[in-house]
Amino acid sequence: QVQLVESGGGLVQPGGSLRLSCAASGITFRHYTMGWYRQAPGKQRDLVAAITSSGSTNYADSVKGRFTISRDNAKNTVYLQMNSLKPEDTAVFYCNADFVGYSRLNYWGQGTQVTVSS
Repeated sequence: QVQLVESGGGLVQPGGSLRLSCAASGITFRHYTMGWYRQAPGKQRDLVAAITSSGSTNYADSVKGRFTISRDNAKNTVYLQMNSLKPEDTAVFYCNADFVGYSRLNYWGQGTQVTVSS
């Protein structure tokens, strides 16, 4: 079965940093676009950052210059380095794997809580 397991969330002060990790199994990881999404209470789930199989990246305007997405295909893992965190970054962060070929395949992790507060 497919599993995406997130880790690295927690409580951090404004201006601090966190690194999220997502370990994938049950998929041919190198073929997938990997993404990080976040969802705050009462809000919709929005894309934060994505990285394609070839290494191209895309970021939401609100995190550009502060967050960096990367992947290690040898470890089947995608990362999100978050710097200069703000209270409005507080949300549940979800890992996503997406593949478009003969069929569309899409998988989600369970989510990890990030809280930015003093």
